[in-house]
Amino acid sequence: MTTAEKHARWYFGGIASVGAACTTHPLDLLKVTLQTQQGKLSIIKLVQKVIREQGVLAFYNGLSASILRQLTYSTTRFGAYELGKDYINTDTFGGKIALAGLSGMIGGIFGTPADMINVRMQNDVKLPPELRRNYRCGSDGIVKVYRTEGFRKLFAGGSTATLRGIFMTIGQIAFYDQIKSSLLATPYFHDNLITHFTASLMAGTIATTLTQPMDVLKTRSMNAKPGEYKGLWDIVLHTAKLGPLGFFKGYVPAFVRLGPQTILTFMFLEQLRLNFGYEKKSTIRPVSSANIPAATRPTM
Repeated sequence: MTTAEKHARWYFGGIASVGAACTTHPLDLLKVTLQTQQGKLSIIKLVQKVIREQGVLAFYNGLSASILRQLTYSTTRFGAYELGKDYINTDTFGGKIALAGLSGMIGGIFGTPADMINVRMQNDVKLPPELRRNYRCGSDGIVKVYRTEGFRKLFAGGSTATLRGIFMTIGQIAFYDQIKSSLLATPYFHDNLITHFTASLMAGTIATTLTQPMDVLKTRSMNAKPGEYKGLWDIVLHTAKLGPLGFFKGYVPAFVRLGPQTILTFMFLEQLRLNFGYEKKSTIRPVSSANIPAATRPTM
């Protein structure tokens, strides 16, 4: 007799994240623009300004960099989490958090260059034409930064991006796994879209709250001109001038973007798992008379 359960392949998370990013990219662009401005332009006025000056397609500035980021950052962290289950016990919530944190750190490091280009391409929307960087695509941006600013600049904001990746992966993956397991333990939920939606919505809320301060600092660091800030602490002090809420600037568009992105990511991922996942089979040997000691066998 054999029992089998379908598991996600290591690259499913990257594919699902790309699909979700393509859907929510305009919201991500608005979030970045709100975080980098020092003024108080509301999200409604910002939308009107972008449409009036550059048209609707401007909301998809940096899409190629966003896709590149998901192919590096998300593929790495989801892949590390799935592969890590063979080495770290994730039956407990502590095990899930430990593995998610490690996976997020690895993903944050690998995803920093594409993340920086993504931020810059999105921020071009609010800059005057003469100050725009005008990268053609994500790979073009990486090449130009390497040639003009050096290799180290590709990892500008890497510390905050990595820290954010840790908390984001904990908030998304570890909490999603734990919430989903808790829901499935009740008689009211089953392994279906309703459960996936509920767990991912809650995980998205937690992830947004955990990562927003680091997201603001990361965005400012990556978008800074050479020499604009002396270091991370200088960015913290600059942001603090706006008050405590300055560290949560863009929270609403961040949640409006991250909530749907988390939901879509996990719903895509679960469908990939259920339809194209693989089975880990554990074989249970049937009890036969050969396995029963002679002294306990029934006599005929």
